[in-house]
Amino acid sequence: MLSRRGAEIKGAKNVTVIAEGVKIDGKINCPGSARIDGSVKGDIVVENEVIIGKEGKVDAKMKTKDAVVAGSYKGDMIASGEVEITATGKFVGNLTQKDALLTIAKGGLFKGESLVGNTEVFKPKEEKKVTPTDLKNKSI
Repeated sequence: MLSRRGAEIKGAKNVTVIAEGVKIDGKINCPGSARIDGSVKGDIVVENEVIIGKEGKVDAKMKTKDAVVAGSYKGDMIASGEVEITATGKFVGNLTQKDALLTIAKGGLFKGESLVGNTEVFKPKEEKKVTPTDLKNKSI
């Protein structure tokens, strides 16, 4: 099960913490896990688990494995694992998951669309290979 109520992220060596009062506007790429107690606006990629604390406010496009929303999240989220909205959590936006692994605690809010089974978004994007002919023909 995902981490609940506590601030601990089990087994994580790389934990990025955005403390209460901190405001970030831009792109965040976390190779490990993240805990957000501040305010974040932009694009977020977290390889493992992201926890949005009770005071956390996120307005972003996010891609992660697992997520716990105890604060406020607005935007589109792609999660390959579990997503939990706690009793204090508010999720407004669209959620895309491989499997139906969404848990909403009594008092938690989910307003949006939950898409399950859309495996295309979980595949790595193919990069176009540039050949000398492409450069000559300027087809890229």
